[in-house]
Amino acid sequence: MREAHFSGDVIAWQAVHGRHGLPWQNTRDPYAIWVSEIMLQQTQVATVIPYYRRFMARFPDVAALAAAPLDDVLSHWSGLGYYSRARNLRRAAELIRDEHGGRFPDTLDDVAGLPGIGRSTAAAIVVFAYGGRHAILDGNVKRVLARTCGIAGYPGAKRVADELWRAAERLLPHRDVEAYTQGLMDLGATVCLRRTPRCAACPVTRHCIALREGCADIIPSPRPRKALPHRNTVMLILEHAGALLLEKRPAPGIWGGLWCFPEVSAEDDIASACAQRFGARIGAMQRLPDLEHGFTHFSLTITPQRLEVHALQPRAAESEYQWLPIEKLHAAPIPAPVKRILALLQCLAYDP
Repeated sequence: MREAHFSGDVIAWQAVHGRHGLPWQNTRDPYAIWVSEIMLQQTQVATVIPYYRRFMARFPDVAALAAAPLDDVLSHWSGLGYYSRARNLRRAAELIRDEHGGRFPDTLDDVAGLPGIGRSTAAAIVVFAYGGRHAILDGNVKRVLARTCGIAGYPGAKRVADELWRAAERLLPHRDVEAYTQGLMDLGATVCLRRTPRCAACPVTRHCIALREGCADIIPSPRPRKALPHRNTVMLILEHAGALLLEKRPAPGIWGGLWCFPEVSAEDDIASACAQRFGARIGAMQRLPDLEHGFTHFSLTITPQRLEVHALQPRAAESEYQWLPIEKLHAAPIPAPVKRILALLQCLAYDP
């Protein structure tokens, strides 16, 4: 393969068929580019766009993000998933403010040294914000290069990843790196699809080993399958005086820093747990339909228990608990399963 021909084909295709009107394009603002790159990790463009616009309206620059309460940041991230990304964004903003004088760093090493930014993300930021010359290797680009160069295997395996990085560096042009980088991303997102790739619309078919060998449908290999462990939990929906009780999740961890309904195990005595943990004497209980929720490393069955609180024992305020009226819950930083439970309550004509 002639490297210059490959990059030239990608650049020419991107100029005509690539994406040019995304909210984070046509800017040199490294902050705006950084936020978009973090949101786009493991999340599709269509999902990201409304979150990105709301986030940027509330936190328009590094200073605003660094000064914001974590709850506010998480609230604007709520529903986007992978919440460690939001925590890392805010932590990185603090480091930029405190250690870089409020100016987003402009070298690959300094950008990669910020929390939540890996090699490929750092390269994309430096390329788009500062015109740097660095190879990227996000999920879409891995697929394009794996098929073009005939690199079989699972891209998460070290041997395969190393080979893909070598290909990415070898094919990187000396000019028009931004258009080339965007073109690779666009190819992977719109043409070189995981399933049923649109080879007839691809500008680099003359270079593609996988197409020539008839194996585009098996390159790259998917993540090796293994049985995911399964967990069960009971979420307690305590209702008192028109409000529901929320508990702040510890960080790091699942839904770290978000507000959730308190949890107990299926074996716990709910009445005793409520009395001991919250000083709550409960009356009627109503079991709501189970919810299934998937994580990368395990699956979770949630059993919501709706509980009427008859009385509360006075106790010192605890920062990890708060009672909120149901109409204010949607503005709080809560994970997707809690939103689903709230929607279920509304469907059941919940009336505090």
